[in-house]
Amino acid sequence: MTGTTPQALTASSVGNQTEPAILQWRFMAILTLATIATILAIYHQTVLSTVSIWLRSETFTHGFFIFPISAYLIWLKRKSLAEISPCADYRGLIVMAGLGLGWLLADAGSVQVIAQLCLVAMIPVAVWTMLGLRVARAITFPLGFLFFAVPFGEFLIPPLMDFTANFVVTALQVTGIPVFREGTFFTIPSGQWSVVEGCSGLRYLIASITLGTLYGYLTYRSNKRRFIFAALSLIVPIFANGMRAYLIVMIAHLSNMQLALGVDHYIYGWVFFGIVITLLFWIGAFWREDQPDHERQEHKIAVNTARGTITSRGFAVGVITILVAALWPAYAVYLDSRPIKTDGLIIKLPESNQGWNLQTTAFSDWQPHYVGTHAQAMHTYRKGDKIISIYLGYYRTQRQDAELINSQNYMIQQKHPVWNNVGEGSRIISLRGKNETIQQTLLRAANNRLLIWSWNSLEGTYTTNPYLAKLLLAKAKLSGQRDDGAVIIIAAPYEGTPEAAALSLQTFANDMLPAIDGSLIEVAEHGTYAH
Repeated sequence: MTGTTPQALTASSVGNQTEPAILQWRFMAILTLATIATILAIYHQTVLSTVSIWLRSETFTHGFFIFPISAYLIWLKRKSLAEISPCADYRGLIVMAGLGLGWLLADAGSVQVIAQLCLVAMIPVAVWTMLGLRVARAITFPLGFLFFAVPFGEFLIPPLMDFTANFVVTALQVTGIPVFREGTFFTIPSGQWSVVEGCSGLRYLIASITLGTLYGYLTYRSNKRRFIFAALSLIVPIFANGMRAYLIVMIAHLSNMQLALGVDHYIYGWVFFGIVITLLFWIGAFWREDQPDHERQEHKIAVNTARGTITSRGFAVGVITILVAALWPAYAVYLDSRPIKTDGLIIKLPESNQGWNLQTTAFSDWQPHYVGTHAQAMHTYRKGDKIISIYLGYYRTQRQDAELINSQNYMIQQKHPVWNNVGEGSRIISLRGKNETIQQTLLRAANNRLLIWSWNSLEGTYTTNPYLAKLLLAKAKLSGQRDDGAVIIIAAPYEGTPEAAALSLQTFANDMLPAIDGSLIEVAEHGTYAH
């Protein structure tokens, strides 16, 4: 008498289940990829804005490698994923809708980086919705690693520049070298130096944290060790960049300003950074933990044999996911399609007001840099011995690269041939009888110095807070109201200390602000056009 042993039955069962399980996984994986690709196509403007930053900025060029690395990390986990039966989870649609709303708010407020973050976050949420929470958890790191593709961190440049300047000046003083400092500019006996954006170390910081996070994931199993190594990858390059800048200044100083000034300036920087990162990884390798073996002999797969049901349900959840994601860009297109006349706008300021008289010549050649303005005006006024320059930049409707809050809007560009920014910060002054916070900037030229006050005006609200300005813009656009805004900048020359110029600026603001507000209201409500 012959028969089949229980072991044979188990092996046969597993063998019979493997093929439909693989087919099921292939179908759902392809459908998920198609859903993600469709979402990226719908949000193509955000995708293109991200890629354009990768192309033009060396700081974010690594973005091209993030998606292939994430795909490879998921491929490494294919055998453990095969043990999980994909199952749609409709709870992800709620999160998808929330991300879409976040993207809409960011798009309405022209906050490009938030829009990019929301779009990238839709990818793991789409995986969760299409394949289930267990699958998403199994590949949490590869999906989370996608966020490194977002060009994020430029807001860190000013504090990193200040830290680097503080580090270098302190190190020079400890070394015994006398230093005279103004803002991020400092002078030592052998020459003058300045900490510009390229010296902030943001490029090294982003490269370090990206590589360090990946290295920690591949090297350690303990999340605690991974977190510690990622933290070190964040902290070490900040101090290393300060040391790099100090060594460059010292090399130039000791070589009588012959070395570390041209191309070798960058070569020394990258070589030093490479050495620091190599040492960090080498030290980290002493605590490495081998990854667990995911190669299992038996696969306990819960296979759903109702393939027709799987197919129809997969298509249904894919279509619903795409529709939920597509709702928000459709509404954004509707908002942007409203016709608004922006050509030929001019700002008219009075020739005389409260004793201030318009001058035909300016007292300097300085002018702020604001991109995409629909109208702008710059005039010089005099009252007795007080002389003031005013710049108004007006945006009738704010869009990307035509908006108040933009990284391309500044008082003076880095490495300007004439003017240097030697200090900026906030200051509280009186505007319309109320204390308001404005931005104060000090500029220095060979034979001239300027004190500059600036603030933004949105629907009569004064602010220098970029987040509040973006929030007001998003609120106005989504509610169908005017989304215009203006920057108000006044400047005065000074010698020695800027306090006398500050008194002149305060007097000008008290006298002229009603006329300035009136000119902006006239352009906003009635339109003042050149003929």
